[in-house]
Amino acid sequence: MRKKVLIVGGGIVGCMTAMELVKRGCNVTIVERNQIASQNSGESSWAGGGILLPLVPWMYSEQVNALTNNGADAYRQLCQQLLQETGIDAHFEQSGFLILPNFDGEAAQTWCANNQMPIQKVKAAAFGVYSSNGEDALWLPTVCQIRPPYLMQAMRKWLAQNNVTMLEHTELIPLQQTASLKEWATVNGEKLTADQFVVTSGAWSFELLKDTTAKLNIKPMRGQILLYKPQKNLEQIVYKEGFYMIPRRDGYLLAGSTLEDVGFDATVTEAVLDEISAKAVAIMPELKNQPIIKHWSGLRPGTPENLPTISAHPTIENLYLNTGHFRYGLTMAPASAELVANLMLGQMSTIDATPYKCV
Repeated sequence: MRKKVLIVGGGIVGCMTAMELVKRGCNVTIVERNQIASQNSGESSWAGGGILLPLVPWMYSEQVNALTNNGADAYRQLCQQLLQETGIDAHFEQSGFLILPNFDGEAAQTWCANNQMPIQKVKAAAFGVYSSNGEDALWLPTVCQIRPPYLMQAMRKWLAQNNVTMLEHTELIPLQQTASLKEWATVNGEKLTADQFVVTSGAWSFELLKDTTAKLNIKPMRGQILLYKPQKNLEQIVYKEGFYMIPRRDGYLLAGSTLEDVGFDATVTEAVLDEISAKAVAIMPELKNQPIIKHWSGLRPGTPENLPTISAHPTIENLYLNTGHFRYGLTMAPASAELVANLMLGQMSTIDATPYKCV
């Protein structure tokens, strides 16, 4: 008999987890408080930039990079599969990644050598961007990107084609302590049953689990992004001291993003618009007279050291967590989905699950 799994949260991590479990023969239902692949939810899955690399991976732990490296490597094949099976192109692109000063060049060179990632010292002007005093930049030519909204649309269609039940606009009540979880009630009083449950609710996970997992350290962190359509676009991703610019295949250009501890407030602000636009113009002066096409935000699941929780619940049988990926849910999603599926089904993993355990 097929194992029945209920996934709480229909963002990128939740949908990727569903795909992994379907491939392993499970009967999967996703419960989503908004609409899967919606651009009006305030969640991070559709709102992010889509860079398939931690912005400066040499500043993160081995445990973070284990997930991001494995996850990023999976996307080329995954996007080909989704295109073949759904007809939706997620816009996987090998754009390359240009890093402008200031940066730790020695740490970057060492990390890239240890992780077989090509890196070169270059001049920023050769890439059509401005850098003060013509300083050296770093060029990582193999870094890729994806369009998160298109990825979400492709995964949603794949899940529908593979008989995944999607309960949208359905909100669950916060979970109370119990020895074993067999059912979870919605705010409308309906009881949803399953053999196993997985929480993939991102920034909302703590609210659902706070009465059962006091040490689950996840809180929303707002990120705001601007969209341009310049007459002449960049040809590569550009990064400078926490700020990035991402060119899209259709001529659009993203600029962002912020890290704001403002709770569940997903509104955008004029102050941040001015801040981001000033940074963009400093790198690409021709943007000064270009209109801003769109300004939006998303709420990331902030965690200490960007380390997610991927584990069985410490006290509740049949409940698992795959959440708290902070800025890199997209990049980590394939690897974390595989890891949590292995935990649920009692199978071996190539990645050690210990660092992501919920205690």
